[in-house]
Amino acid sequence: MTNRKQDQPDLPSSKRADKRKWTGKLGEAAAEAYLLDAGYSIVERNWRCRSGELDLIVCGEDKLVFVEVRTRRSGGRFGTAAESVDWRKQKQVAETAQVYLKLTRQLERSIRFDVIAITLEHDDAIRELKHIIAAF
Repeated sequence: MTNRKQDQPDLPSSKRADKRKWTGKLGEAAAEAYLLDAGYSIVERNWRCRSGELDLIVCGEDKLVFVEVRTRRSGGRFGTAAESVDWRKQKQVAETAQVYLKLTRQLERSIRFDVIAITLEHDDAIRELKHIIAAF
C-alpha cells in the first residue's frame, strides 16, 4: 500500500507555478495593450520553435521588433524585471529571432530587440511599465 500524500504533486510549488504563469500572462497582456496604444501592430504572440519563444513580435517604424516581456511583483527578491534579461536570455532571443526571420523569409528585414519590464503590485495592478527600446 502506498502513501497517498507521497503520490500527489507538491501543491505549494504547483500553486507557485500557476502564479508565475498568471503573472506572465498579465504582463504580456499589459505589454500588448501598451504597444497597440503606442501605434505598433502585433505580428505574432508567443512564437515558439526549438530554440525558444519570442513573447511578442511587432511592427513599428518600418522595423520588425522582437519584444521580450518580463514581469515581476513589487518587493521581489530576485531583482527587477529588466535585470532578468541577462546575456543568456539575450542570446536565446537573438537566436530564436534568426530562426523566425529565416522561416518567414525576412532575413533582409530591419529589426530591433526591445524589452518591456513590468512591475505588478500584489493586487495585480501595474506599478511600472518600462519600455526599453533597442535594449540589446
